[in-house]
Amino acid sequence: MKLKTVEKDGKQYAELDANGLPVYIHSDGKEVGFDAASAVQKIATLGTEANNNRIDKEKAENALRSFEGITDPAAAKKALETVRNLDDKKLIDAGEVEQIKAEAIRAVEEKYAPLVQERDGLQKQLHDELIGGGFVRSEYIKKNLSVPADMVQATFGQNFKIENGEVVAYDQAGQKLYSRTRPGEPANVDEALELLVGGYAHKDLILKGGQGTGGGFQGGGNSGGAPAGMKRSSMSMSQKADYIKEYGNEAFLKLPQ
Repeated sequence: MKLKTVEKDGKQYAELDANGLPVYIHSDGKEVGFDAASAVQKIATLGTEANNNRIDKEKAENALRSFEGITDPAAAKKALETVRNLDDKKLIDAGEVEQIKAEAIRAVEEKYAPLVQERDGLQKQLHDELIGGGFVRSEYIKKNLSVPADMVQATFGQNFKIENGEVVAYDQAGQKLYSRTRPGEPANVDEALELLVGGYAHKDLILKGGQGTGGGFQGGGNSGGAPAGMKRSSMSMSQKADYIKEYGNEAFLKLPQ
């Protein structure tokens, strides 16, 4: 990125944004104020995390040295189980012990299966609310895109995940998307959508005022000019965008699902 400057009294000065931050121009032409203090603090935090990870790695390596010489972990584990059975003075065959353990585990799993299902259901609800709700409430979609939020989610929803209770976005290469205004912090839904749409091959079809080049509709059919028998579920993303641009979202919603 490049520092944006202004000339005053024959000298070049850094241009400042409304918050007093120097403005930098990114490779895509977007101008963003750079908070150097936040960036330095984030770098220090990441450095501390990296050092803690190195210490944990060394501890783990030292702990593993205690198991040097054990070439068959399964056999070692079985031997320990046999010794434990003898120490507990269980006068039954070790195979029966394993059967009893398996039955006990199965009983517990059956007992708590409804709770596990409920937990999974709540997690799905949380996922749908955080990600789906983010698309519905997105100001970027309302102001910049000509297609409904559900169509945008159908195209870019797989780029969003829930991590530690927060929405995190990734690009098509699997790289996490970061905020341009909050250095080191993950991009929010609107910031991520702007980046994803910017790299989308068919962005002209979904941006307001864009010149669509996809396969449009050539009339000769049912309501709104769509081909006879056309359903929303069978239309591609570009066809949906073309239809909405030509006939409007209301006409699109009247098509059979």
